[in-house]
Amino acid sequence: MKIALVQQRATKDLAGNLKRGQDALRRASEEGAGLVAYSELGLLPFLPQNAATPETLALAEPIPGPTTEAFAKLARRYEVVVVLNVFERDGDKTYDSSPVIDADGRILGVTRMLHIMDGPGFLERGYYAPGGPPAVYDTRVGRVGVAICYDRHYPEYMRALALQDAEMVIVPQAGTMNEWGEGIFEAELQVAAFQNGYFAALVNRVGKEEVDHFAGESYVVDPWGNVIARAPQGEDVILFAVCELDRVLQSPAKQHFFLDRDPEAYKKFGLTD
Repeated sequence: MKIALVQQRATKDLAGNLKRGQDALRRASEEGAGLVAYSELGLLPFLPQNAATPETLALAEPIPGPTTEAFAKLARRYEVVVVLNVFERDGDKTYDSSPVIDADGRILGVTRMLHIMDGPGFLERGYYAPGGPPAVYDTRVGRVGVAICYDRHYPEYMRALALQDAEMVIVPQAGTMNEWGEGIFEAELQVAAFQNGYFAALVNRVGKEEVDHFAGESYVVDPWGNVIARAPQGEDVILFAVCELDRVLQSPAKQHFFLDRDPEAYKKFGLTD
């Protein structure tokens, strides 16, 4: 199964962002992709780099809504699974949300970011209510989970996706240049994929915005922890990777780690909450 990660910069031209995102899906489909994924708030400027205002909060939209309807039509037409990330409004709350659209255009569900960061350039608590729980979706291409940006730092979250038999985890990301130090950006997800026995695909924002400078460098990891595809830094690209999901059951996690788990012992020794 071929996947496509759309690493594209977003500007204040919202209609232009949407058109480029749609064009990327068409190109990905022409190249044989069965799943197309987008970065965190991939069709908007990164709103939380500045404090929330009534004007920025007004950009939130419902799901289903204009963006999901536009991509649901494309998903159905090109028969691809789509993992978006949008600024969602539900009642009086707003969320960082990833709707998962199956290849027939149906919205299978919505993952909302659970852990909300607040720091320079990431003033997210003014924008997002906590979401959750982790979820895995039965799509036409396989069992797909989503861990939105900050959630990837929590081993409990990544393990919860494996316990639901995820074969592929998509990580919509907003990672800046040299954010965490050399090597750790990839190593963290390499370990998660290896320990949990799934493919993991991180699709990052790219480009310099008002406050933040996003790195790009999207990548895909196999269940052995190997990086099998990597996008360049600072460029708008579609990153393709072939993920042989039938190999998931051959991974060390599925052959050994999960067979030897002992949840009762973890409870006995106070290793779980």
